[in-house]
Amino acid sequence: MTATVSFPIESPLGPRTATVAYERKGTGAPLLLLHGIGHHLQAWHPVTDILAAEHDVIAVDLPGFGVSDPLPEGVPYDLGNVVPALGALCAALGVERPHVVGNSLGGLLALEMGRSNLVRSVTALSPAGFWTEAERKYAFATLRAMRVGALTLPQSTLERLSRSSAGRAALTGTIYAHPARRSPEAVVAETLALREATGFEETLAAGRSVRFTSDVPGLPVTIAWGSRDRLLLPRQGVRAKRTVPDARLVRLRGCGHVPMNDDPALVSRVVLDTVRATTGHFGRGTDG
Repeated sequence: MTATVSFPIESPLGPRTATVAYERKGTGAPLLLLHGIGHHLQAWHPVTDILAAEHDVIAVDLPGFGVSDPLPEGVPYDLGNVVPALGALCAALGVERPHVVGNSLGGLLALEMGRSNLVRSVTALSPAGFWTEAERKYAFATLRAMRVGALTLPQSTLERLSRSSAGRAALTGTIYAHPARRSPEAVVAETLALREATGFEETLAAGRSVRFTSDVPGLPVTIAWGSRDRLLLPRQGVRAKRTVPDARLVRLRGCGHVPMNDDPALVSRVVLDTVRATTGHFGRGTDG
């Protein structure tokens, strides 16, 4: 069941209050799950039960997405504000240095949390920030087109399309390698989440100048990329490995940009292997 938590954050205008929605399940070491731009915490549902068998899993709607409130007025949606806000969220939930898993925008945030020493390990699934300028423009144009579609399609049309495999492919084929595996209800819900994402435009605008160029030393880091990612192309994973040289780079065979639904077992294994590396060691390098 989705709950909410309010907590103080710093802003250019002084202290403000943020309110974030989250779902929490399981016991064990805390594991924070961060979705991508325009998505919501339900993106993690295919893997939540697997991860919760070993961990206290906390999936959140990022500020301005899902059913979380937007950031307070005057607080920019940039890394310098969102990352500390996620640290404040963890404190409000009684969690100290969780493991973190992020997809796309969430992957970039996870890496930044790692660089800021806010987490114990990082698993980044197709993280943003390793693009060339041409690749960034392509990704942003694709995201804007998806957003326009979500804003303009009547809900009755959306529900009708979701009932067929071809319709689900038309709606979500950009982010899934196997869109037909999504349920009609999930496709409708995530399209409505994209439509109603109050933080979409400001987050996208803040991302125009974003490049992740720093190492993340001292932590187990896995960067995993879907072999069929059509939004952030898999070659960006090679750049990510050069930027974070001790990271394990994993190829997620047959997966798209949001791999949790395409292969829940594979994604869960990659996450759990990274978490376990905090008490052991996984081989650095490239897998898959």
